[in-house]
Amino acid sequence: MEMIQQKIRVLIEALPYIKKFNGKTFVIKFGGSIMKNEEAKKAFIQDIVLMKLIGINLVIVHGGGPNISESLKALRKESRFINGLRVTDKETMNIVEMVLAGQVNKEIAFEINNQGVKAIGISGKDGRLIRAKKKYIYEGDKKIDIGFVGNVEEINVDFLYDLIEKEYIPVIAPTGFDDRGDSYNINADYVASAISLAIKAEKMILLTDIEGLYKDINDKSTFISQLSISEAKELVSQRIIDGGMLPKLECCISAIENGIKAIHMIDGRKKHSLLLEIFTDKGIGTMIRGGEQ
Repeated sequence: MEMIQQKIRVLIEALPYIKKFNGKTFVIKFGGSIMKNEEAKKAFIQDIVLMKLIGINLVIVHGGGPNISESLKALRKESRFINGLRVTDKETMNIVEMVLAGQVNKEIAFEINNQGVKAIGISGKDGRLIRAKKKYIYEGDKKIDIGFVGNVEEINVDFLYDLIEKEYIPVIAPTGFDDRGDSYNINADYVASAISLAIKAEKMILLTDIEGLYKDINDKSTFISQLSISEAKELVSQRIIDGGMLPKLECCISAIENGIKAIHMIDGRKKHSLLLEIFTDKGIGTMIRGGEQ
């Protein structure tokens, strides 16, 4: 009986959030090593299906870095990174497209479809979804060419709206194109941010392989459950957040400043982390809130 009562309390706690977010659109970035964790991946698919069935519109942007590295290694091609970005020559770009758009993308879409919810796997080239511009790295005055790596220049929102209105969940591989027809490898966080802004999403959710933000990564008591945009900027300016989390946090700040109401960074390794973050009062990750939150 106690277990039944506990389940009832959970459902009652979730009710106001279900009502609040019905008909809203969330953009979810799914990436990191969690994509190789079958249990976490299965729980993620279940969370997505439940969220869709209770009336939340969803767009999924996925990464696939470990899969790309494995394929390059199998072909005896070296993986090189500069400032966290993969150096992408023409041959590497072909492999990136093959892995992201051909393998990872279709697996995620198939698993969602297999649960009775409509999903469609697409890349940035499909429907001219993501127009890209070549990205360069700068070290002082030195301009470094890292190959076919791009920034998002434009999102074809009409294409996305059309899919969402037809009750599909778009599952997007983070590649783009330019006017010459060249393909570009784009950071999945930045694709998720660009899409969130373009379609005016209610929330952007980043599933990662860390628990969230800490003021001191070595001190678990410094975990940050919520912070404002001004507090997030202070963490960046004081270099309290550094390493691989720094560009991720900067991406979040930019998205909030441009209109996203809230961004959640949660640990995708924990089963059903999406549901726990969105439908419980306490949540389990870090939420960066906009001015109205």
